[in-house]
Parts: sequence; structure tokens; C-alpha cells
Amino acid sequence: MSRPSNWPLSPGASRLVTPKFLLDALQRHPLTCGCYPTAMGYYPRAHGHFMHRERHDDNLLLLCTEGCGTVTTQGGQFSVSSGDTIVLPRTLTHSYAADTGTPWTLYWVHFQGSDADEFVKHLLVEGDCRIHSGVEPSLLTGFEQMLTVGSTGYSLDAFIGAANRLRHLLAEFALCRDRQRSQNMGRMQLTDLQSFMRERVSSSLSLKELAAFTGLTPQHFATRYKAETGYSPMRHFLHMKMEAACRLLDSTQHSVKVIAAKLGYLDPLYFSRMFRQTVGLSPSQYRESQRG
Repeated sequence: MSRPSNWPLSPGASRLVTPKFLLDALQRHPLTCGCYPTAMGYYPRAHGHFMHRERHDDNLLLLCTEGCGTVTTQGGQFSVSSGDTIVLPRTLTHSYAADTGTPWTLYWVHFQGSDADEFVKHLLVEGDCRIHSGVEPSLLTGFEQMLTVGSTGYSLDAFIGAANRLRHLLAEFALCRDRQRSQNMGRMQLTDLQSFMRERVSSSLSLKELAAFTGLTPQHFATRYKAETGYSPMRHFLHMKMEAACRLLDSTQHSVKVIAAKLGYLDPLYFSRMFRQTVGLSPSQYRESQRG
């Protein structure tokens, strides 16, 4: 396990290292073996904070909420400021230091587990250790909830809860990163485009029409959209249609033919085929399953 820095704690700061007997228990427990914290803390205005690790056994996540600092890896040195999150995978040699004039405030957590590498891989989809998550309340709340285990007498139940809050927090970081990246897409916001798509779920839309809405070329638009959402725009529009179809099957007694027409499908057999490919059931099977 990588040890945290020995930065002298200032008033309001906290540092918690998970003791070995709990690490052993968390590594074995089915609810925590995938991902669990080995150390965590909060360093406000951490003047003089510095760390260098040649060998790094844990994964490490740091969230800067104010001030600034620098991080150095084999890829070079880069600056860190408020709203930046740093993810340092295990085995990565690194150094980091608070700025001397405006030292950073950090929340941080070391973590291990059989799923930990996959969490890191998901966070670092672009290969950059620095991601722009912003300082969102959900992230701060997640850290604060984890840090409450520091006053439980090393309760295993409390650490099981903290491990599962950590999993949720790592997923939240990925969502916050995606929201930051999606602030602007061409000349419009991604949320505006998806509202435009939902408003037209009962009709048809072409890739060219969607691209025109954003002011991008169709090819550039399709590439950007998939990078932001994980889906091609036309596939996502199909998912919106099938989502609407499920609502109609749940809330009305309309025939499949009528529902298909309401969603812009002239051929109900084609609609049923698309529904089965997306949902995994035919429309009639889906309606029957909802009555159970």
C-alpha cells in the first residue's frame, strides 16, 4: 500500500489510513473486494504540501477545490487548479506539490480492488491524468460521507459503506467530467440538441438535419456526438423512440400499429423489429411482461 504524504495537518484537515486488519477484510468481502479505500483525507490550503513516489501501489484520486499546484509524471509537468481532478494509476511514478503562493485545497483518496483498474481506465478515457470535473456539490458530499468513517472506531460496517460510497463517487466523477465536456458542442449545448431530438421523436430526423442544428458537418458532428455520449446520434435517436414506445405500451391500450405510427414508423413490422433489437422483447411481449 502507498503511504499518504506526511504533510502536518492544519486545523480542519483530516487524514485517515485504513488499518491492515480492515484492508484484509475489505479485500475479502464480496461487497467491497472490487474497490475500497486504503487512505483518504482533506487538506485545506495545504502550504508546503509535496509528495514524490517512485513506486505507487495504489490508485490515487485528488480533487482540487481551490488554489493551485503542479503534478509531474513521465508525461511531463502540468498545472492543477480549482475544478481539476487528478487520477494517478498504480505503478505510475509521480510527484505533486502545492503552489507556494496560493496552495491548493485537496480532497483525496487512495484505493485498491479487483475493479479499481477498470474505474481508472474509465476515468482516463483520453489518457490524460488531469480531468475537468468541476467542483460540484455531489463530489464534495461524496468525500465528506467517506471521511465520516474516521470517527467510527474502525467499524467494518462503516468501511463497507465507505467503499460503496467510493464506487458511487468514482462514477460521479466520470459523469461530472462528461457534463463539463458537454458544455458546448459547436454552437449549441448538447442538452439543447437532445431536447430537439426528443421533441421530434414522433417523426424522422436525418444525420444531416441534426448536424445542421449544431452548425457542424455531418461527419464532424457524428464523431463529436459519439465521443460525448458513447452512442452515434442516430442510434441515440432510435433509443429515444424506443423509450417513448415503452411509455406508450405501459400507459395506453393502443395497438402496436398505432404506436408505431405515433413514432413515425409507417411499417409496424419494421418498428417491431427495431423495438426487439433495442429492448430485447417484441412490443407485445414487453406489454405482457409489464402486467406481472
